[in-house]
Amino acid sequence: MGDMLWIAIGTVTMRPYVFAFFAAYLVAAVPHLGWRKVALFSVAGYLISFVSEFSSINTGIPYGWYYYIDTTSARELWIAGVPFFDSLSYVFLAYCSYATALLIVSPVKAWRWNLVTLETHTIRRSFSVLFLGSLFQVFLDIIVDPVALQGRRWFLGQIYGYREAGTHFGVPLSNYLGWWLVSFVMIFVLQVIDRRVGAEREKPVGVSDLPFRPLYGPVLYLSVIAFNLGVTVWIGERLMALTGFFIFVLPLAIAAVTIIRRTNRYRKEELADHLRDFPWSAATTGTVERSR
Repeated sequence: MGDMLWIAIGTVTMRPYVFAFFAAYLVAAVPHLGWRKVALFSVAGYLISFVSEFSSINTGIPYGWYYYIDTTSARELWIAGVPFFDSLSYVFLAYCSYATALLIVSPVKAWRWNLVTLETHTIRRSFSVLFLGSLFQVFLDIIVDPVALQGRRWFLGQIYGYREAGTHFGVPLSNYLGWWLVSFVMIFVLQVIDRRVGAEREKPVGVSDLPFRPLYGPVLYLSVIAFNLGVTVWIGERLMALTGFFIFVLPLAIAAVTIIRRTNRYRKEELADHLRDFPWSAATTGTVERSR
């Protein structure tokens, strides 16, 4: 019992940045979707990611052949050869990617002290959000995996490796294809949970109109990028950091321009559709002269 307690404590204290990101995910997701949907997705997302990792280290599917180096199982939680924190990280990466796609796809209403995405059930569950969100999650891994592979040079530690060095700073392309598949499945499951859980006309427990709430998920997304690029620079991998920076310049610029151009350019029908699906929305307040 005492050993389990120390392992539980070590799981958090050894990876405080992971649990800080997970806490930020809860702050962003609960006011958006409610406690019940977030709890279900957290469990489902963890199980999907764990199965994908367990499968890959034993069969090479879907990420290609890689292996974990068991050097910390006496100090943090491992399950069937997979570190707990690693599969857990997929959950907040999937949500913030989904939220970022939702911000880009949805009409936006803004006023001086707030901003609301005029999302609808249809937009939330659309293929556009699914496709774009899964790509956003893969792009995160393009930044995360190369520096994680250098874990011996920073506080992550060398916890895994690939049987054969890949072409992208040691990471094989199969890893990114696998991430796209798993990201697609995770966000699809999130959309299914959103569709099937809870009464549509009742405000879910935990949902709240916090100021600028639609930006919380995208800010988490940018924070993960900044953290990993910061570590990349810190360990002296300047080319890797520069490559990661250039990978994101164009998609983030396109996203920013798209959001700015669409802000307060919604149609009255889009606002009405949003309020029909979410009558408790903060979009009922604020005046916007530019709306049509």
